[in-house]
Amino acid sequence: MNRKIFLGIAVAALMAILGGILLMGSTMVITPQGEIPAETPGITQLKPLQIELAELSVTKISERSATIKIAFKISNPNLGGVIVQTMDYQLYATEYSNSEQIAGGEIGSRPTGMVEFGSNYYVLLGNNAITLKETIGLKSFQNDPELWAILNDSTTPWRVTGDVFYNFSSLLGGQENELHFEFIK
Repeated sequence: MNRKIFLGIAVAALMAILGGILLMGSTMVITPQGEIPAETPGITQLKPLQIELAELSVTKISERSATIKIAFKISNPNLGGVIVQTMDYQLYATEYSNSEQIAGGEIGSRPTGMVEFGSNYYVLLGNNAITLKETIGLKSFQNDPELWAILNDSTTPWRVTGDVFYNFSSLLGGQENELHFEFIK
């Protein structure tokens, strides 16, 4: 038998299998927070992740540096698993400035290839939660005594904003989702 004919049959069979999977797969819809969607048969309604600010505290202050601990609790209200790739956040001391960021960061990382070993992303199973923590080190505020005084005050109001990037762990419904958050503490 000619190799080209065999290869053509194999490619056609793979295309038929993939086409069947795409046609028969379930459809998932993510509803925005606060909306109650109409029930549609054959479509699985997925709820967005829930994010809480678990901890925000200035734990250590010296003449040359300050340490801030921040923690976020991410809950998955769905039955299926979720891959939380990364969370970007910005921290503001609202008494100092509502627009000038004091600190910020990124927890996790996005996979860059088909398979990436040692990636820093988090698998969150259905109806479970995970707490993501980070310690922020701020250096020398000798030239800004107002900010230093605000960091020393335990009643300082804080604002935290950011985005969480996640995927539902499904071969067919794996598009990237983004959830924006803002907390005032």
